[in-house]
Amino acid sequence: MRKNSLFILSFLLISSAVFAQKPNKLSSNQIFEKLQKLNFLGSALYIAAHPDDENTRLISYLSNQNKARTGYLSLTRGDGGQNLIGPEIRELLGVIRTQELLAARRVDGGEQRFTRANDFGYSKHPDETLEIWDKEKVLADVVWAIRTFKPDVIINRFNHRTPGSTHGHHTTSAMLSVEAFDLVNDKTKYPEQLAYTNVWQPKRLFFNTSWWFYGSQENFAKANKDKMLSFDIGVYYPLKGLSNNEVAAIASSQHLCQGFGRLTTRGSQTEYVEFLKGDFPEDKSDIFSGINTTWNRIQGGGDIGAILYDIEESFNFADPAKHLPKFLEAYKKIQSLEDEHWKSIKLKQITEIIEACAGLYLEASATSSSAIPNSKIDLRIEALNRSKYNVILNSISTSSDKRTIVKDVALENNKRQNFRESITLNNEAYSDPYWLKNNWSLGMYDVQDQMLIGNPETPRNVRVTFNLTIWEQDISITKNVVYRYSKRDKGELYEPFEVLPMATTKLKDKVLIFSDDKTKTVSVAVRSGANTISGKLRLNAPNGWKVSPSFIDISIAQKGDEQLFDFKVTPPNRESEGKLKPVLLINDRRYSKELVEINYDHIPKQSVLLNSEAKVVRLNIQKSGNYIGYIKGAGDAVPESLQQIGYTVVEIDPNKIDGENLHKFDAVVVGIRAYNTVGALKFKQKFLLDYVKKGGNMIVQYNTSGRRGGVDVGAPYDLKISRDRVTDETAKVNVLAKNHSLMNFPNKVSEKDFEGWVQERGLYFPNQWSAEFTPILSMHDKGESAKEGSLLVAKYGKGNYIYTGLSFFRELPAGVPGAYKLFANMLSMGKENIKKDGKLKQ
Repeated sequence: MRKNSLFILSFLLISSAVFAQKPNKLSSNQIFEKLQKLNFLGSALYIAAHPDDENTRLISYLSNQNKARTGYLSLTRGDGGQNLIGPEIRELLGVIRTQELLAARRVDGGEQRFTRANDFGYSKHPDETLEIWDKEKVLADVVWAIRTFKPDVIINRFNHRTPGSTHGHHTTSAMLSVEAFDLVNDKTKYPEQLAYTNVWQPKRLFFNTSWWFYGSQENFAKANKDKMLSFDIGVYYPLKGLSNNEVAAIASSQHLCQGFGRLTTRGSQTEYVEFLKGDFPEDKSDIFSGINTTWNRIQGGGDIGAILYDIEESFNFADPAKHLPKFLEAYKKIQSLEDEHWKSIKLKQITEIIEACAGLYLEASATSSSAIPNSKIDLRIEALNRSKYNVILNSISTSSDKRTIVKDVALENNKRQNFRESITLNNEAYSDPYWLKNNWSLGMYDVQDQMLIGNPETPRNVRVTFNLTIWEQDISITKNVVYRYSKRDKGELYEPFEVLPMATTKLKDKVLIFSDDKTKTVSVAVRSGANTISGKLRLNAPNGWKVSPSFIDISIAQKGDEQLFDFKVTPPNRESEGKLKPVLLINDRRYSKELVEINYDHIPKQSVLLNSEAKVVRLNIQKSGNYIGYIKGAGDAVPESLQQIGYTVVEIDPNKIDGENLHKFDAVVVGIRAYNTVGALKFKQKFLLDYVKKGGNMIVQYNTSGRRGGVDVGAPYDLKISRDRVTDETAKVNVLAKNHSLMNFPNKVSEKDFEGWVQERGLYFPNQWSAEFTPILSMHDKGESAKEGSLLVAKYGKGNYIYTGLSFFRELPAGVPGAYKLFANMLSMGKENIKKDGKLKQ
């Protein structure tokens, strides 16, 4: 019992910590589960649109109950969503969500794939989606995923027959999957892919239906289920000490930036899939029914199966090493298979099992976390055999400099061998996310290398291969070079080893707003990726902008050191927009990338290289009031943006709000989704409303409304938050209250100020409100009725309560001039003399 308890504990700890970076040390139970998967030659591919769309219950069931090789193809990386845990949005959010998906797959046992589609935000219809995505490229990527993964079974998360009923990305993912099912076996379709893979025909296609798609459980109970398969996905796994639903909940909880942390559940639960195309299964309780998933499936597989099925039948949990000779015999036979697809998969699986059975610990750790191309790095090599079998380390091969270092060392039982080696990173490319290396569009990432398309992350090219002889069988085991270190307050830690530029530059603010023509000091941070660098730093500016000095000589002695260098930037005396771009010249080579490090405990540290630049805006903007209180919600960069135009912004601790500490603020702003995420607000709302009543100005930004009802934002009058949104950032905006102070003081705002908005107009607009509220704007997406709830203002006592679903959290960091003018007007409410009807006094 104690052994099982320890395994459960380690499983839970591993799934919630940064175990992606640590060596995978398999217990006997896990080795046996790997053996079961080794003996199953069937695969399934689950297809949807975003991170968190996947049904982890079904993926876990297919992987852990059926033992199938199971993949999840997410068309996007979730770049267009919001971030609950930090400030990263857009492409940086996509990096986080990619890693959260990989963390989820490590829990439920699946694999991860993507297309080049960029998540541009909410879409109401597939037609809208495919106007922004390049359909041919996304469809090609779906075909590529199927041809390379070669699934027997494809399962769509969404219904391809109901466009307009859900997120346009959702329906599009299903529509493209259905179309691809009929194309993947046609050599005339995307023939350029066939230089790297072969055509393939999945056996059957399903839709993962449920009562939700029928509107209610009552409707689903009445539905014709002749074409549906069902199975109990609440099964219990004694080897894990967990039920399938518990595994699935832990996997789903890896999506922390989306607030998916959840309780585990247990017990019986029925899952349904509706048959769409292909061969209908003989047994409606088995999705693989009628498909040969044994070793006999492939030529030469029968002899391998005879060995491995016998091991599975008589597996020795107390001493898995006893099976090493037989595993090595099967390994040799797998090497001779003609089926390259299954040969590759099964060699990888059995190698992992052999390594674990032998108790091998093989590691190559760099002495630092990064290095520059063509540099020499020092490695700490560790090799340990914890079995009674003879293991010889013949040599070590390095991927970067293509060297083979002869060792010829016997790895005696439990006697560690440590080596120090140096390798050269010959022309190694940077290890940042491959899909961000080229400039991308709103709807698509630009990836030209066919072999990279679909990969979840950039392949780690700095590797060490341990060439061994185990029980007279030669076998090679490759390990990525890592960086292993310890901290006194955290213990042993691992980071991916990165190849990064010699130097990177960074402008602290991504948007610089000049509200007049006065000169500002702009600091450029230069970070050294190597010891002793020197060069000339320039700051390129748009036409009409002046920068002084023309260049700065820089010299940095130590790797990792960061120094600031100041330039004076003077804007033109007219409104203007452009970009500042720092460029560092070292030995005739230009360095113009910024290094962004993303470091959360639940995912591996990520190093992202982006173009080093900042948007500069010369904007004639007026403001009234200066001292702003800000209550943070789910994370946004609005406070920093407001500081750009001269406001002093102070973060308010919601727990410390009382009746005395708000009166000092000219306005109080509540961050996005604060009423969804900050529990204290419901207890402090009385103080906030009292602040308004006494003459304060309160701005509440958008909060999400669930399908089962809205969230209470504590408005002084009736206000119902809906799921209304306007996703077209170019949708026409009509000003309903042209004479209202919000549109006139201290800045004149018109429809023209809504040009250049990004991703969307806004989201989660109220759709019902009391007469005390004045709607300011009207807008709508194509084919829809007008939405008038994007910006509402109500007089309450002596002050003003403003609710807005406009996406200021996107527009201000993007430097949209009109958004700044409108927000400044919102902050200035109450600072002008107005009549009771809201019109400015003349």
